Amino acid sequence: MEKGGSESSIACARCGKPASLQCPKCAQLKLPREGAAFCTQECFKEAWSSHKSVHTKVSALTPQQSPEGWEYCLKKGRMRTSQLPRYDWTGPLRPYPISKMRVVPDKIEKPDWALDGIPKIEPDSDLQKSVEIKTPEQIERMRETCRIAREVLDAAARVIKPGITTDEIDRVVHEETIARGGYPSPLNYHFFPKSCCTSVNEVICHGIPDARKLEDGDIVNVDVTVYYKGVHGDLNETYFVGNVDEASKQLVHCTYECLDKAIAIVKPGVRFREVGEIISRHASMSGLSVVKSYCGHGIGELFHCAPNIPHYSRNKAVGVWHDRLWPDEWTAVTADGKRSAQFEHTLLVTETGVEVLTARLPSSPDVFSWLKP
Repeated sequence: MEKGGSESSIACARCGKPASLQCPKCAQLKLPREGAAFCTQECFKEAWSSHKSVHTKVSALTPQQSPEGWEYCLKKGRMRTSQLPRYDWTGPLRPYPISKMRVVPDKIEKPDWALDGIPKIEPDSDLQKSVEIKTPEQIERMRETCRIAREVLDAAARVIKPGITTDEIDRVVHEETIARGGYPSPLNYHFFPKSCCTSVNEVICHGIPDARKLEDGDIVNVDVTVYYKGVHGDLNETYFVGNVDEASKQLVHCTYECLDKAIAIVKPGVRFREVGEIISRHASMSGLSVVKSYCGHGIGELFHCAPNIPHYSRNKAVGVWHDRLWPDEWTAVTADGKRSAQFEHTLLVTETGVEVLTARLPSSPDVFSWLKP
């Protein structure tokens, strides 16, 4: 056992008492102290039979020999390397090599970054500063595109199970998008190398699909955006992989409720900050905190535009959060290695309230127990 620092708030993984000792194997693997700290040698010995499984699981995550032509992503997708990057990982998850960028047929209408990775219109558009009121014609195109995006995400959800790679999820998203005449908006956006984002466990967002196989007990967020008829439709959901622990179930369920409660107040005249206050309050009541680095955004003919919608309250009493970026400069992870969940819809504010353009369909897979009648 190794002597830890002076963090008196760390509790013993077995009995919950204040702990100052740390499992040496966990320290070697650079795992978070929470879950690896013990108050005495006796508690450590008593917990060993179950605790040691953590080491086995992490060892299993060590990247194996990669398929031919697959490499690790660096520099926002602009570089590749055959070696696992050196990094002070915050949790058990590691990146794996990624496959080559998938091809989109010439007949598919493409956004202006598709060829060279650089958005031309979006960065300097006036719509970064002012909110666009959509025309009836734009709204109809948005409805159609958002329905396609929902169908694509549902197709991805149906293949999620232990043993499937996130690259395989990306393949499904790519092929299902093209089959419907759309372009997967994330592909080559600021050099992002894949057609969707897959964020596993401690990944907050923008995870890059790779060769890692999902494991029983994981959670995974799949974020899909489709470009069709000149507009984008964006949504994401977090799914359970096999048998998930109760804490992860609570995290995902509460996150779903946060979005649901926020949508319920949307109507003309509601201040943006009220949305964040609803989300932050519900998360805090469940013992969770909200990541402040990322927010909701406007969408339409641009992938990202005004308004930005923070998910947190201005109240400084809300929990402390931190996040970090992996060497690929896309994957955002929690600094403490704890799990993160997310849900997203594209919303149309109407005269009387809100229309969820990416709402679940009668054909959507039955994956959330709290939605069952």
